[in-house]
Amino acid sequence: METRLLQTFATLARTGSFTAAATELRLAQSTVTVQIKALEKALGTRLFDRLARGALLTEDGRRLLGAAEEVLEAESRLFAAAAEEGPVTGTVVVGAGETLCSAHLPVIVAALRELHPEVEVQLEPRGTSAALTGLRSGQLDLALLLEERVDHADINARHIAAQPLDLLCAPGHRLADRTATWEELAKEDFFLHEQGCSYSDWLADQLQAVPGAHPRMTRFGSIEAARSCVTAGLGLTVLPHANASRALAEGRLTLVTGPPLPDVPIHLAHHRRRQPTRAARAVVQAVVRHFEQA
Repeated sequence: METRLLQTFATLARTGSFTAAATELRLAQSTVTVQIKALEKALGTRLFDRLARGALLTEDGRRLLGAAEEVLEAESRLFAAAAEEGPVTGTVVVGAGETLCSAHLPVIVAALRELHPEVEVQLEPRGTSAALTGLRSGQLDLALLLEERVDHADINARHIAAQPLDLLCAPGHRLADRTATWEELAKEDFFLHEQGCSYSDWLADQLQAVPGAHPRMTRFGSIEAARSCVTAGLGLTVLPHANASRALAEGRLTLVTGPPLPDVPIHLAHHRRRQPTRAARAVVQAVVRHFEQA
């Protein structure tokens, strides 16, 4: 039995659509149909019910899917072992939020090039939800997630670091030289990263929890846009220290003394059923080394 039939089986099971499976596998839809029929004939059972809304796994299909994925994993390990000798090469696609893409990943990529010049890293700015989708679809090899917990059965997530948060304003702001309470902060204008950003969402929840408060919050898809508004003296923001350190050093921003802020955990994630390539393992090592030294 050819393992390409098992790959088609696993892809169709995940997508639930002959059209989507054909697109992902870069095959004609008729080829996907022929391969599934050939596999069903070889196994002596029907794997999918063909419905108007798509392909639905039968009871036997669900039972056999795990075994098929184990065969594919074994094949991946075989080829990985065969390629262990020689320089590390390949492309690794990494998804991460703008917070990490702007402050950390360029430094990591530069250090990686010194050790493994034939490894290419492609960075894709993605929030947590989009990053998880990318890992599941195979579009991403790795993802860096700013979340308190990453608890998904199909995702391996490793806690590698935590980022301290800074509450920030312009030097001339009325809160620049005094301590502020939640009640006082809830009366201010805030410029925050977009919804889905864990630390911005946390701050928004704290402000909205103040009794009788109606905080004014503007959310941006760009950290730079939020930071620019605060630098201009229009209000406050919260950012990981790595994203604020340069503006603080240059005197364009200053810290606001206020309620304690939590550190933001960083998790490095990959799909549980994907065997990391040598290039991906090299990227993992570079990421971990960077945060250990930070």
